[in-house]
Amino acid sequence: MIKFLLMVNKQGQTRLSKYYEHVDIGKRAALEADVVKGCLFRKKEECSFVEYKDYKLVYRQYAALFIVVGITDNENELSIYELVHNFVEVLDKYFSRVSELDIMFNLDKVHIILDEMILNGHVVETNKNRILAPLLALDKMAEG
Repeated sequence: MIKFLLMVNKQGQTRLSKYYEHVDIGKRAALEADVVKGCLFRKKEECSFVEYKDYKLVYRQYAALFIVVGITDNENELSIYELVHNFVEVLDKYFSRVSELDIMFNLDKVHIILDEMILNGHVVETNKNRILAPLLALDKMAEG
């Protein structure tokens, strides 16, 4: 099961966080700081899977952004690694080459995309067209 997903820049600033289990607000900051430290300072040659407390962390770097997913021990790391890539491809398709600014200024749309892909910590959709359909419908309604 997916416990959380973080999108963090190289400076360690969290740009997006989505939790699929309750974590107190005070503990989130500490968790995010530890997770960011654990992933950002790793060398490119090192594995993208890290064991951290009760979680396994799966992370990928795209330009200046890191996407980190905290999962349980029984979750498949490679499928989550592929899910992260699929998420970025969907963002690229919607925003035409997504950037950190697209994430910051369209956080609601990024959450819609993420909610179409993951429900209660489980992957429910991977088809890019199906993921984008509700968002494109909202955009069409906003135009008209």
